[in-house]
Amino acid sequence: MKEEIQQTKTLLADLVLTIHRFIAENISDHWEVQVLIKFLMLFGIVIALDLLIKMILLPIFSSYRDGEKYPFLKAVHTSGITRSVANIIALLLGNILFTAFFSIYHKETFSVLHRVYNVVAIVAVARMGLRAMKAVENYFFYKKDYYKIVALKAISETLKTIGIFIFIVVLISVIFGIQGTTILGSLGAITAVLVLVFRDTILGFMTSLHVATSKNLKVGDWIGIPKYNLEGTIEEINLLTTKIQNFDKTKSTIPTYDLLSTEIKNMQVMSESNTRRIKRSISFNIKSFRFLSPEDIEKLSKINLVADYLKIKKEEIAAERAGLQNSDLLINGRQLTNIGVFREYTFNYLKNSAHIDQEGTLMVRQLENTPQGMPLEIYCFTNDSVWVNYEEIQSDIFDHLLVASREFDLEVMQFTKI
Repeated sequence: MKEEIQQTKTLLADLVLTIHRFIAENISDHWEVQVLIKFLMLFGIVIALDLLIKMILLPIFSSYRDGEKYPFLKAVHTSGITRSVANIIALLLGNILFTAFFSIYHKETFSVLHRVYNVVAIVAVARMGLRAMKAVENYFFYKKDYYKIVALKAISETLKTIGIFIFIVVLISVIFGIQGTTILGSLGAITAVLVLVFRDTILGFMTSLHVATSKNLKVGDWIGIPKYNLEGTIEEINLLTTKIQNFDKTKSTIPTYDLLSTEIKNMQVMSESNTRRIKRSISFNIKSFRFLSPEDIEKLSKINLVADYLKIKKEEIAAERAGLQNSDLLINGRQLTNIGVFREYTFNYLKNSAHIDQEGTLMVRQLENTPQGMPLEIYCFTNDSVWVNYEEIQSDIFDHLLVASREFDLEVMQFTKI
């Protein structure tokens, strides 16, 4: 084995000597030109090795496309780890040629070029680390273990931050030839001062990274911040401050790190979906609630939106009360109420409105009784998110319902200050 290794080294040395003489005798005897030509040759060889290894590895992993059957192999391939493995193997093989090319004939430039080569190798390793974390997420995605995915995202963000720090330390160490312990020691001595002086900058930087990666907010979004009683559009997100154009044409500035630590309502989704929620109630006097007599039902049957409903209910109630004792008393057995029929009228009114999104949630419900009466809540979505149009649609709906309630002998509560 030792003899084979020695023979390989001898063969490599002879090959490098032959290349060096060919360049010196036929191209140029200037060392700058020789270094450039050799570096380009080395670059070409590394690229060729990288492509060759990829041609071997990629078809093997790409054949396992079934994520349910081969989740691990599928995760490795889709995350790009196989490409990173090819890069690193090509760089390791290239390092042998690099040493042979430059360590003997260009000792003066060897150390500088070797640092450059090492920087490329460190970037390749760091990239493989990021892809490895992505592979873990993909693995649990193909396994459909979504709870672990949520936890892994938080862990991966932390590991990325630590990894970036380690990457920077190693990079500085390689480029300037400084030991990593010296860098860490120097950072430890000034960390307290840096945190104190650049606290807002650091928090703003971390928040900006969070906003960029989470994609929860962006410039142009319509947001609301209850803490500051603000509602408007984001104009600018800087490292330290975020500017918001309020709807009253004023401008507000808040610390950027508040985007991470404060409750923020992003209402841009309403504009993008062109829908906006109506959640508003009308309070009725409970004393105005009553059972409907046959005469009341006959009268209300002329209202188109509840005519079919009353016809069906009238037949059902008549069938149920047919064999009931004391059926002349309305309280005995099942009966309709004016508030119940009005609730059905309100629901049908919304269902027939051209301004209400019929695909979204739509309901009319009673809320808990209060000393001010019983609230009847309207919950639906308009199909127009423009503020002016939304307010007009909402006002038209409640104008109609407040007046229509009189036809059902319902009393709307009106509060006055004493």
